[in-house]
Amino acid sequence: MDITPLTRRRLANFRANKRGFWSLWIFLTLFGISLCSEFIANDKPIVMQHNGELLMPVLFTYTEQELGGQFPTEAMYEDPYVQQLVRDSGGWMLWPPIRYDHSTVDWFIDEPVPAPPSGRHWLGTDDGARDVVARLLYGFRLSVSFGLALTLIASIIGIAAGAIQGYYGGMVDLVGQRFIEVWAGLPVLFLLIILSSIIEPGVGWLLLLLVMFSWMTLVSVVRAEFLRTRNFDHVRAARALGVDDAKIMYKHVLPNAMVATLTYLPFVLNGSITTLTALDFLGFGLPPGSPSLGEMLAQGKSNIQSPWLGLTGFATLAVMLTLLIFVGEAIRDAFDPRRTAAVA
Repeated sequence: MDITPLTRRRLANFRANKRGFWSLWIFLTLFGISLCSEFIANDKPIVMQHNGELLMPVLFTYTEQELGGQFPTEAMYEDPYVQQLVRDSGGWMLWPPIRYDHSTVDWFIDEPVPAPPSGRHWLGTDDGARDVVARLLYGFRLSVSFGLALTLIASIIGIAAGAIQGYYGGMVDLVGQRFIEVWAGLPVLFLLIILSSIIEPGVGWLLLLLVMFSWMTLVSVVRAEFLRTRNFDHVRAARALGVDDAKIMYKHVLPNAMVATLTYLPFVLNGSITTLTALDFLGFGLPPGSPSLGEMLAQGKSNIQSPWLGLTGFATLAVMLTLLIFVGEAIRDAFDPRRTAAVA
């Protein structure tokens, strides 16, 4: 696919913003590492040999009976009995660098929990004897993935609502604006807390509840662009030729609105992650036991004698949000018409 000269200038502007450019790569690297959490922090071997056969417990489930044991349930690979079964078969295990996942309880720890950082637990444990590094990896992935899903769904709804209001105007715009004003005036945090306490917590339900109150972020931006663009000559010509309204909106008007929309997306993602973190911190977010940055901050608040918990959660959240802010500023500069026109 050919890249237009305008796109080249925008990419050049983005690369020229060194802070935003490197922030994007750092963020993508961190997120990419978190996507491989199962291979970095897990209580199951990555690969092992048993009776001459290669097995991958990190991807597949094997029962203790399949390894020569007694129970038909999934094997507990930290159990010395299971490890002896593997050794007796002439096999071996290749473990990940951190031999705990986000829910693994270290039953063999020899000090009170929360335990401080040590060679066994690089960033210590929480009050449930779970490894902080493992929960940090899985929590970072969950928070970013949830934020991306929330941003995508809310943006699609917001762009569609703003496009309809701005393109048709008149009574459609008037009714839509009044509805948004009423809906935006609702006490969102209190409603989320009430609904979260009524409905059994889950990722799907929480995503749905947050989408209900997050779609309005981009409506005003898209609406303003559609109000401005709908009277352009090429749009009026397409309408006069009988082109379908949906096609006009998608092909002739939406590309203009997407310029302003794209500059807002990193900030919308920031807000999505912050909202999830706040709800988890208050105890109204993801199900109990789920790895999340908000839960880690709540652990730090509940265990002020263990500062590594709060500092780890705060530092991770601060770095992640700062990187996204820098990326957003770089995208905003890249789409700035004055900068685009100035670059050859």
